[in-house]
Amino acid sequence: MQWPPLLRTFSRWLWLHHPRLLVALWVLVQLWFLRRYHGPHFANDSARYLEYATNIAEHGTFERGHNLRYVLYPLFQSLWLWLGAGWWGIVLAQMAVAGLAARAFYGAIRQLDGGRRSTAALATVAIIAWPDIQLFNAFLLTESLFISLTLLSIAAFVRVRRGRPGDWALLLLALLAVLLVRPNGFLVPLAAALAGLDALRRQRDRRAWRAALLLLVLASPLLWQALNHQLETYYLMDTYERGELIFRSPLWAVKSATPLLMPPPGTGPAARVLYFATHNPGYFGRLVLGKLFVFVSYLKPHYSLAHRVLGVAVLWPTYWLAARGAGLRRVWRPARVFLAGVFLLQAAIISFTVDDWDVRFLAPVLPAVFGLAALWLGRKERPAPLLGKEGMSSRRLDGGGSPGCADRATQ
Repeated sequence: MQWPPLLRTFSRWLWLHHPRLLVALWVLVQLWFLRRYHGPHFANDSARYLEYATNIAEHGTFERGHNLRYVLYPLFQSLWLWLGAGWWGIVLAQMAVAGLAARAFYGAIRQLDGGRRSTAALATVAIIAWPDIQLFNAFLLTESLFISLTLLSIAAFVRVRRGRPGDWALLLLALLAVLLVRPNGFLVPLAAALAGLDALRRQRDRRAWRAALLLLVLASPLLWQALNHQLETYYLMDTYERGELIFRSPLWAVKSATPLLMPPPGTGPAARVLYFATHNPGYFGRLVLGKLFVFVSYLKPHYSLAHRVLGVAVLWPTYWLAARGAGLRRVWRPARVFLAGVFLLQAAIISFTVDDWDVRFLAPVLPAVFGLAALWLGRKERPAPLLGKEGMSSRRLDGGGSPGCADRATQ
């Protein structure tokens, strides 16, 4: 059955003007959250970031210890404080970066799907319209910049398919930035490293793969030290002992019927986790599964009924679509590994640490889920053309122009 002529005309108009409509939707969403929070929103951790930023702006001093792990965000804030723009300058700058990141994400998804704009538009609508992503642009918290830098890292990762030295430099810069903005920012470079290792493993010449494995073995003491450094300012044993699935919340806490065996004094941070897991396997397994459920389910006890229904109705099917999208053989495999790795690594981090009462840990990795889901929904029977070094269009990241020649090796 054909659509009525008026509806067909309207749909063609929408498609013709969809880039402008995406921009308009993005602007409306930003205005909505500014109105909802009455301008820049001061939240729980805002005080320490602003104090840190003020010290940088006025005295050029950087804090040590745990706060040093957020160094990029106070540095970002300090620029606008130094310029006299205040909180409004910080928030408007966050929105500007978020807009550029959304545009770059659109271009990355379009490249991955062979230049098809429908898939890119679907993924971009998702990250704009989902209520728990753009709202952080109005918050004086790290999440806005973390989300934007994650999106820019995704875009930079897709660009390296062209093999240009400048694109590799851009990727390294993006990964370094996301590493410095939050303590768990390392998950994005780690996901990129895993995608690179997977690409080396699949090459016919295995020398590079074997060299990478040897390098990992040689670097294992340094990696263990880095892991201990990451964990040293967290009091994980306290949360384990209390059975917390949500930080500092007794709700849904796991209880043990028998006394827990705690690691002896002097044990290193990472070794403490291993000791606790091996000496309390059943209890630890329940903690891990409970945290994973809290993280992905969107059913946290603090949420309203409408919030929970929205999560179940939208996110749960999206997870399934993203899993299918991760297996699309016609989409460049390293990008699929990278996108899946961003989400799975965050889930793994939460399962061994503890989740927060809100979406601060889930929101930054949802764009990866939306991107994979959109790639599955936008699948076609014919293979996607290669937009990389071999026969690709050398257009900009926004995917302008016609796609290049057919991909000879989409994996």
